[in-house]
Amino acid sequence: MTTTLRPTEPLQRNDDGTRSRRYQVCVNGRPVGALHLGTHPVFGDAVARISELRIEEPDRRRGRGTVAALAAEEVARGWGCRRIETMVSGAAGPALRLATALGYVARNRGMEKALGDTPPELPPGSRARPMTEAEYGPWLAKGQEDYSRSWIERGVPEAEARAKSERDHATLLPDGPRTPDVFLSVLEHEGTPVGTLWVAAHEDRAYVYDVETGADHRGKGHGRTLMLVAEGQAISAGHRVLGLNVFAGNAPAERLYESLGYETKQHILYKALL
Repeated sequence: MTTTLRPTEPLQRNDDGTRSRRYQVCVNGRPVGALHLGTHPVFGDAVARISELRIEEPDRRRGRGTVAALAAEEVARGWGCRRIETMVSGAAGPALRLATALGYVARNRGMEKALGDTPPELPPGSRARPMTEAEYGPWLAKGQEDYSRSWIERGVPEAEARAKSERDHATLLPDGPRTPDVFLSVLEHEGTPVGTLWVAAHEDRAYVYDVETGADHRGKGHGRTLMLVAEGQAISAGHRVLGLNVFAGNAPAERLYESLGYETKQHILYKALL
């Protein structure tokens, strides 16, 4: 049997500058699923993204998804793309195994935690305070460099990674520490600064954009305390969901978030198109 992609619409030119197209996954001309392929809204035409790949239940576990994904890669190469990404929702074991078998590498995952109504108490001797103007400049410079490096180490060309870092920080912090609905904090333990935290409140949830314990203070539980601060800030801002991103390979952070009750909502994987 032959598995192919059949376009169901013309090539779309979208308002955000991306292009995309929807396909039926067919076996000998019979529709068995759907695929949606486009270019990346952040990294542009050089990067493709599979935003949907679905095989109907009666045709699963027969290799249809594998062939469809490989066919999507060929389309992306025809578009001139050098890299392709895909997102797998939740645990999604079979989809995650398929992507890994096809050579995709985990880059990051989005996690969330449902919050209660009462801000958690911090350990004795620990308190959070607003970041000062003097602290903001060095913190921003280090954050931009670390963020760039995280993307570079996961397959993004250096120029693209640095441009993304500058753009994201400028977009999310247009007024620096005075940006509305943003909490930039320093954690102190017994009067000594031990870590920093960046939380922002959105329409339906809060989000942790950056959390870091100082190099000389790691392994003492301050990372957990910083996350408790984040929960308290989210609750005080009226939110009951707190989200975050964690890059693959950051095992200490992954263990910390899981131990605090965060659940994985999506995996992002990527692959170079040779």
